[in-house]
Amino acid sequence: MKLVFATNNRHKLEEIRDILGDRFEIVSLSQIGCHEDIPEDHETLQENALQKARFVKERYGYDCFADDTGLEIEVLENRPGVYSARYAGPAKCSEDNVRKVLKEMEGKTNRKAQFRTVIALVMNGKEYCFEGKVLGEILTEQQGTAGFGYDPIFRPSGFTESFAQMEMKQKNGISHRGRAVEKLTEFLNKTVKDF
Repeated sequence: MKLVFATNNRHKLEEIRDILGDRFEIVSLSQIGCHEDIPEDHETLQENALQKARFVKERYGYDCFADDTGLEIEVLENRPGVYSARYAGPAKCSEDNVRKVLKEMEGKTNRKAQFRTVIALVMNGKEYCFEGKVLGEILTEQQGTAGFGYDPIFRPSGFTESFAQMEMKQKNGISHRGRAVEKLTEFLNKTVKDF
């Protein structure tokens, strides 16, 4: 079964393909000829994910799923949240975003945070949403070089390594995106007969 994943983020694509395995053919936006910057101008992760999935279905006709992910830090009143990708500015530079969070967290003793992902699926004329989250804390400095985004400064609860110190399989087994994709996969397996 072919599904469009509304992203051109190579890291996200690799993670999703790793989680879903070969049961589904996951294609990116560029593979369907979509090179537009799809708007994400809503105030919630769910609305942004739905906006992206609807855009692909309406413009290109493919069944599609899209995700929006936010890092929510308790002491920062759940910022950066829905603005995680562009927290330090419209360039969406991960290094700048990480630096900004570390600066804002200087001297803070409450370092509780969570990553939350919402996946929206538009398929067969219907819309579905799946959420995954993982609790953890913000480190005082970057640790590890794997992963992407805020992974080097986020340590999930119950672990001694940051997401950026974990192998992809280990991270996907516990991550927010992994948990949301698991729900998506369960749904697809129950719903789709010929995949």
